[in-house]
Amino acid sequence: MLMHKNKTSWFRPICRLAVCAAFGLASAAAHADRFGVQVAGGVANHDIKKLDLGVAWDPGLTWWEIGGFHFTLIGEGHVSYWHTTEDNAVHPSIWEVGLTPVVRFVKSSGYFRPFIEAGVGVRLLSHARITQDFTVSTAFQFADMVGVGMIFGEKQSYQAGFRFQHLSNAGIKEPNPGINFSQLYLQYNF
Repeated sequence: MLMHKNKTSWFRPICRLAVCAAFGLASAAAHADRFGVQVAGGVANHDIKKLDLGVAWDPGLTWWEIGGFHFTLIGEGHVSYWHTTEDNAVHPSIWEVGLTPVVRFVKSSGYFRPFIEAGVGVRLLSHARITQDFTVSTAFQFADMVGVGMIFGEKQSYQAGFRFQHLSNAGIKEPNPGINFSQLYLQYNF
């Protein structure tokens, strides 16, 4: 019982900090050059499905123009819900919050602007144990991802993409099996 109480004593303040950081990112996005709202759906092993809502902030940082493409940096905040239907689920519903800086190599102009992207961020999970035989060991996780996508529209207001995301605690605690998600996402940029 004491161990459970110690876990929740640090877990709640960290959750509050993550939520405040996400709201801070949303607030900063309102003053930025451009921001967007993102919705994604994904699947992973252990019959886990994921719904993700995100806020993206594009401060307009661009560099290294190469053949009509350039690099840019995007900030993203995410709140996700995982659900598994496995019979031996201990926590069939998991919440995830996190932040990720994303480096993108994107076409500089045009109605359709394809891109490739990569990012490494941090996540906090509501529970580390998902099923009786599958745990990610820690609520704190690193989230790295690679993806491809397209920004399109007359005002570049729309974005769609595919991402492969890996969550792992980077060996902080064993076992560290990690979990891989394949995700499709849509975004509207203001």
